[in-house]
Formats: sequence, C-alpha cells, structure tokens
Amino acid sequence: MIDLLFEFMNEKVIVIVEGNEVRIGQTNFGAVTTTIDGLKLNHEGVIKEHPDLKAEPNWRELAIERFKQHVRSLKSEDAIVSYLIEDLRKYGYIPKLKKKKGFRGEVIE
Repeated sequence: MIDLLFEFMNEKVIVIVEGNEVRIGQTNFGAVTTTIDGLKLNHEGVIKEHPDLKAEPNWRELAIERFKQHVRSLKSEDAIVSYLIEDLRKYGYIPKLKKKKGFRGEVIE
C-alpha cells in the first residue's frame, strides 16, 4: 500500500494505491476516500484526455473504464503511483508526500 498526499488549491488530497485499486479523498473531510466510481468528473476535462468521447452520452462510464484498464495494465504499485503523480500534475495537483506501508514518508519533488 502506498499513500500519496497532494495539494490542490487550498485542499489536501490523499490518494491510496493498494494493488490495482486506487482510492481518492480529501483530508479536510476526515480522509473519507472513494474509488474513481464515486468521483464527480468534469466533462471538459475528460474530453481533453479522450476527445473521442465528446459525443458519447455515457462518456463518464467509458472514461472510468479506460482509467481502470490503464491502472490494471501497469505492472506494480510503484508504476501506478508514478502514473498518478505525473497525470495529476497536469491538472494542477502538487505532489507533496509519498509513504509506503512500513516505511517513513518521503517528500516528492
């Protein structure tokens, strides 16, 4: 299990990677986390990443399934973490801390 801490505007966002499962939450709400299925997705943001979904009525479900497939295709938790850090950076999330279970946290630069 690997925990990541990001800053986004004035919020702290926690991302937990355990195996192929990714959970996301905000620390200012008591660190309640959800899978990508429970997130509110922005249509414009999804279209930037997947332009072919613009005319799709079920764009949200297709985007979620693509994310899950991509995460499953990655070989390790470390690969998933690297992907998430780089992907979330594109959208203004600032990575701050990475902590593997049983180890001290390390600052992400």
